[in-house]
Amino acid sequence: MSLERPRTLGELKASGYKVLPVREEMRRNLIEKIRRGERLFPGIFGYDETVIPHIVNAILAGQDIIFLGERGQAKSRIIRSLVNLLDEYTPVLAGCEIPENPYAPITKQGRDLVAEAGDEAPIEWLHRSERYGEKLATPDITIADLIGEVDPIKVAEGRYLSDELTIHYGLIPRTNRGIFCINELPDLAERIQVGLLNIMEERDIQIRGYRIRLPLDVYIVASANPEDYTNRGRIITPLKDRYGAQVRTHYPLRIEHEIDIMEAEAHPVPADFDVAVPGYMKEIIAEISRLARRSPDVNQRSGVSVRASIANYESLLANAMRRAIITGEDRVVPRISDLPYVIPSFSGKVEFETVEEGREEQIIEKLLQGAVAAVFNRTFNLSELEPIVARFKSGISVEVGDMVPSGQYLKLQRDIPGMAEAVARVAPNASPGEVASAIEFILEGLHLNKRLNKDRLGQRVQYRG
Repeated sequence: MSLERPRTLGELKASGYKVLPVREEMRRNLIEKIRRGERLFPGIFGYDETVIPHIVNAILAGQDIIFLGERGQAKSRIIRSLVNLLDEYTPVLAGCEIPENPYAPITKQGRDLVAEAGDEAPIEWLHRSERYGEKLATPDITIADLIGEVDPIKVAEGRYLSDELTIHYGLIPRTNRGIFCINELPDLAERIQVGLLNIMEERDIQIRGYRIRLPLDVYIVASANPEDYTNRGRIITPLKDRYGAQVRTHYPLRIEHEIDIMEAEAHPVPADFDVAVPGYMKEIIAEISRLARRSPDVNQRSGVSVRASIANYESLLANAMRRAIITGEDRVVPRISDLPYVIPSFSGKVEFETVEEGREEQIIEKLLQGAVAAVFNRTFNLSELEPIVARFKSGISVEVGDMVPSGQYLKLQRDIPGMAEAVARVAPNASPGEVASAIEFILEGLHLNKRLNKDRLGQRVQYRG
């Protein structure tokens, strides 16, 4: 922070600095970002044409926003990134319990400070990261948590209960001059919602029967599951009416966006490993989640978060790395035989409809097969692979597995007519690991299209005509 910034109220006035209300500050900075062509929400994929325009319009209109969406739709990330629309630093009165606009303090403490010190009232500069607060709504939240409570210590010091200085302010007042988010808004008790309404609409708070006029300057946003918000009637009507914009989020509409999120969010493989993930393997991982979002066996009310795709991608890479360590290979390349190792990560990310004990794994295996088949059929025309099928019909069989060294697949590429051409289709100039991955993809795709038979042999599988 620059040492040249004003340090007293008098210096701030002399500098000509204007303190804008939070909504106007956000709107001004948003307009500047749009004019400069900046990306408004870095790291958010797939919302450029659907969600982001609604957010922009709400901020331009100065409206509070509630985000409706299932879990894993980047609601919290978008809300937290709203702080980037605030000025990098803003002046507040130093020594006050809540951030105060130096020109117009709203608490008795702030007013008294300005009255006593005048232009010598001290100023400090608050970074935008300190101007954000959030709270996960739970049934046990109290008015004291969000708004405030009488502080018994201050009463014991000799102040009267009617004295505003006896109040210990809650989270929302302490985010004055900033942005406050309430996650899972429907879980707030109705009496707490009423208190929230007073802050948003009436600009006053009532604590222990003592009413305080407190015109807070807070941009309040919230998130909720659409089922809780719209169907169960757990939001009091006046509060619902207070939110100016209701923005609906969604899961990625295009598979490329799901892949972008996976790659951006997954924990990276250690730098001393050379990693090559074939495009079709990324597509398969993304397709698993996309199929689950349409599966009647998966509880769609709870949704299938993009976190499922991220966790599955991490598990796929982990088993490929384990193979590289065991076989002494220098490159990490995921294969089809690594897919069963995503079952533990996926099981913890989805809720199934009522099924018999033990059927969950069968459902996931079916989703894995469906994803491989969908990606394979988008990649290959079966007629192009007939030379490979014909070679298997002549009586050969092939064993593959997640711990089979990549070098053993090179012989298959040479010996099976049409295999080298098919591999080149998805992995031109491929390393041994990429050749092994491509061959497993081709063999499994032919099996799922009923061109090859498949048998399990312990930890390996055998493909035959």
